Amino acid sequence: MKRNKLNVFFIVLGLTTFFESTVIAQNLLYQNTFPLGNVKLLDGPFKNACDLNIHVLLKYDVDRLLAPYLKEAGLNPKAKSFSNWIGLDGHVGGHYLSALAIHYAATGNMECKERMEYMLSELKRCQQKNGNGYVGGVPSGKELWEEIKKGNTGLVWKYWVPWYNVHKMYAGLRDAWLYGGNQEARQMFLEFCDWGISVVDKLDDIQMESMLANEFGGMNEVYADAYQVTGDQKYLRMAKRFSHKEIFDSMARKKDNLDNKHANTQVPKAVGYQRVAELTKDPQYVTASRFFWETVVHNRSLSFGGNSRREHFPAQEDISSYMEEREGPESCNTNNMLKLTEGLFRMEPQAKYMDFYERAMYNHILSTQHPEHGGYVYFTPARPAHYRVYSAPNSAMWCCVGTGMENHGKYGEMIYSHTKDSLFVNLFVASQLSWNEKGLTLTQHTKFPEEDHSTLQVNIKKPVQFALLVRYPGWVGKGEMTVMVNGKNYAMESSPSSYVTINRKWRDGDIVEIRTPMKVTLEELNTVPDYVSILRGPILMGAKAGTQDLRGLIADDSRWAHIASGSLVSVFETPHLIGKRDDILKKLNNMQPVADKPLSYTVPALFAEKNKDIVLEPFYRIHDSRYMIYWLAADSGRYQQLLEEKKKDEQEKLELDRRTVDAVKTGEQQPEVDHVMKDLNSHRGIHQQVAWREAREGGYFQYELNTREKTNLSLMVRYWGNETGNKAFDILIDDKVLIEENVVDKWGEGKFVNKEYRIPVTWLRSKNFITVKFRPKKGNSTARIFYVRLLDQER
Repeated sequence: MKRNKLNVFFIVLGLTTFFESTVIAQNLLYQNTFPLGNVKLLDGPFKNACDLNIHVLLKYDVDRLLAPYLKEAGLNPKAKSFSNWIGLDGHVGGHYLSALAIHYAATGNMECKERMEYMLSELKRCQQKNGNGYVGGVPSGKELWEEIKKGNTGLVWKYWVPWYNVHKMYAGLRDAWLYGGNQEARQMFLEFCDWGISVVDKLDDIQMESMLANEFGGMNEVYADAYQVTGDQKYLRMAKRFSHKEIFDSMARKKDNLDNKHANTQVPKAVGYQRVAELTKDPQYVTASRFFWETVVHNRSLSFGGNSRREHFPAQEDISSYMEEREGPESCNTNNMLKLTEGLFRMEPQAKYMDFYERAMYNHILSTQHPEHGGYVYFTPARPAHYRVYSAPNSAMWCCVGTGMENHGKYGEMIYSHTKDSLFVNLFVASQLSWNEKGLTLTQHTKFPEEDHSTLQVNIKKPVQFALLVRYPGWVGKGEMTVMVNGKNYAMESSPSSYVTINRKWRDGDIVEIRTPMKVTLEELNTVPDYVSILRGPILMGAKAGTQDLRGLIADDSRWAHIASGSLVSVFETPHLIGKRDDILKKLNNMQPVADKPLSYTVPALFAEKNKDIVLEPFYRIHDSRYMIYWLAADSGRYQQLLEEKKKDEQEKLELDRRTVDAVKTGEQQPEVDHVMKDLNSHRGIHQQVAWREAREGGYFQYELNTREKTNLSLMVRYWGNETGNKAFDILIDDKVLIEENVVDKWGEGKFVNKEYRIPVTWLRSKNFITVKFRPKKGNSTARIFYVRLLDQER
């Protein structure tokens, strides 16, 4: 009996040693990866981005980032919280902690390490003062968590995504251990995880699910990580509890139910599914994570790898809205899609994952950093001739500032990977790998994508046998790639989107020469063939389209400064491509290089005379300008048809946009949060692929709208023109009834109708904001409200 107990003791000890081994590198959690510190970026755009980002990170006031945590712990903050996104106070602090750890791991920068350790010491004070493991900055969070413990899970909707907020600090503490090697951060992370279990432990499945439609970041991911760190099943159970069955069950059945859902609420869920799949091999989690990736990459992403408009996944019938909205793909989404891609590649190293990774890394992530001042981008509009705005340190506190802080330190993470004795070269990025276990250094010399060739130089103490696998990109034609060693082309039998294997005994000084010819392709917008993008190899080629009205180019502290609010340009006034596809491609293949500007071309034969000097260049190099990344492309007959069908509608939309002072897209998460929505007994849904909100008897919903100090305004409300039932309701401005409305039988048409109501000037004087409320009368509900705008009457 004693011997059996002793055996059990040593088995447990062995498992504990496996799960808790201490190595300062992300390969503790992420199998087959190399530590960031073992991959040195060499001169090129990614090293420049990483170096610049450290410069930007060190401009942030750490005490202001720490203020919400100290405040919530009952300690005196050393500085004031940032005013921007104050309702989500605390989220950027977690990202910042991750960023410091990541950049320290990537570069060895000691100031990043010192700041990381200072943050941890202050956060430790908070955790000790809280006394229960909590390390959160959610405003008035303690009251919320106590109510959730009691089962009042609906209260999460009265806060600004509280689980999402705390997830950033979970990830920050994990990363301070994982990348920064800080053991105290590991302990703080696990204590925080235990606190989270205490909050939801007594909730039943219905209560738990009711909470998970509210954005919760990657809570399932961090609990899967805690399970891997410790081997304790309680953390795995928690990861599965945060799986959100509405999405998980659908993805596990290979059913896409993402239409009109908030995109960055969903993507981190799939990252969590993948982490559970990686650790347990559970077939449902494997299927769910893979299918989610396939769905988003192939059906819901634009040519630069980003997804979503107005932060939501449009339905296939509404893909054209990408060409209409100023709020294009969100940077956070791509940050999380790259995490998902990394994880799936670790499980199954297929080239298709790195094909997407490369496209998104070059064309979206790299492009979201300003190359001079280092500001971060939130939305990347795909609309022709619109532009992007940038953050400034200690001002903007957007979610994409948080992920932006992290992005540019992780470029070395997936250039190389390994499985046992096989070394993968996944990306063509100038870099140097130290594979310590093999006593090997691999140096990649390349100017890709400015040149189509790269060399790998092996330096090794003694000859070693291993397989070197070089990615054959999907964008290189069959038989066109060469991978040469000692005069032999190892790529001859390989196909696009695969790996070229070189299995040999490697010696010091061996050279691998790689050539990846880049051809020009046109890629149609999914389901909307009238719009195309131009790619050279994996690189999205854009063009500058003017610098007029770049309003808010560097954002201030105002609530919606992350949105490029300058005037929209009619698509019919932007450069377009007229001709058959084959003719357009033929002209593109005769593009003329611009002297002393690599990967830049003119194509005079492609454009009308007034646009003949347009320069095509990598989109990631275009900043401080309006730009073209999607082009209206049609033969002359189709173009004339589009003019006749859409130009008038386009002009009406532009006029409405010009008059708009503020607007709320009702029924969509972020616009409603942005406008401080309050509600009671209200509901939302989708009709004709458009979101709506209504309030039922005894309820209401309201928004704060910015008047921009204007007094000659009207309120425009969008309705469905054929409502039925009892729909009598009041519209109030600052609790004064503006109109008693009933739209039943008012128009009798199955289409959307915009109705304007003049607001008395005296109600607007000396006001920066007004509250617009919709309140049903007794026995009624409001109409479904599809859009609310404040319009300027003087335009």
